[in-house]
Amino acid sequence: MVSIRVPKSQRAKRELLKHAPKLVETGKKTLILHGTKTSAVLNSVLADLFHLKRDNAVKFSKKNDNIRPFESGGETSLEFFSLKTDCSLVVYGSHSKKRPNNLVLGRTYDHHIYDLVEVGVENYKSIESYVYDKKLAPKLGSKPFFAFIGEHFESVEELKHLKEVLLDLFRGEVVENLNLAGVDRIFVCTAISPTTVYMMHCALRLKRSGTSIPRMELVEVGPSMDLVVRRHRLPVESLKKEAMKTADHAKKMKNVTKDPVQGKLGKVYIPDQQIVKMSLTNDIKGLKRERREAKKNKDHSKKQKINPE
Repeated sequence: MVSIRVPKSQRAKRELLKHAPKLVETGKKTLILHGTKTSAVLNSVLADLFHLKRDNAVKFSKKNDNIRPFESGGETSLEFFSLKTDCSLVVYGSHSKKRPNNLVLGRTYDHHIYDLVEVGVENYKSIESYVYDKKLAPKLGSKPFFAFIGEHFESVEELKHLKEVLLDLFRGEVVENLNLAGVDRIFVCTAISPTTVYMMHCALRLKRSGTSIPRMELVEVGPSMDLVVRRHRLPVESLKKEAMKTADHAKKMKNVTKDPVQGKLGKVYIPDQQIVKMSLTNDIKGLKRERREAKKNKDHSKKQKINPE
């Protein structure tokens, strides 16, 4: 039997929350799914994406019907799978005559669709097609560099949105400090046109430069592909406002503490009283009281002398 403490008041509830263990957010997990119909190229793309994120990803091998992310009600199954697998990033692949080699990249908030970007995959080269020294292969879980080349990433709304989604998809766990010696790969994204981005994955090779800073060389290790933006859906303003909320940090009040029983406690500092320098007069109430008591005692002693027992 495990006893559960149920707070009976708001003060007790706040106190339990204050002493509760802090939740640490880990890296975002990615859910990779197949649509009703996929092509050989798209299967290879999904397999390579899972290989790059295999330490923090879930891949479904079965085909999934009734998933239409951009249609009303078509995202229900996607949100259910996101909740079931606890994934906040979604990669959905499908293939049709109208939209061949179609890839949908999405983010969720509270397991509801937050935003979506739909791209078409062209000129794809898989990881297996690259020949290089396997010692240069990026290590599992390493943090990547990102390079976004082209002015369209700042001026075109679709590419700005795609840039945000790609950063969320591949950056992994957010850390405060980073050892540069452990950074061994980079994603280079080049905006060829307002709708097309060439993305390639490279390993970093450190070489001597004659100085303390080594010279870096890029070795293409794959995959690489052209991403042609087709459709995108920005987050609803109310949902975006909710997702951007941050915890309010209350200002620390000096000399004020909180106690679960006595509530808020404060310390008041009073300067030392300079009693030596204080001027004393005969009109002090304390002296008058002493005189009255002395007179009363004197009268009482006289009466005892007059009326001896």
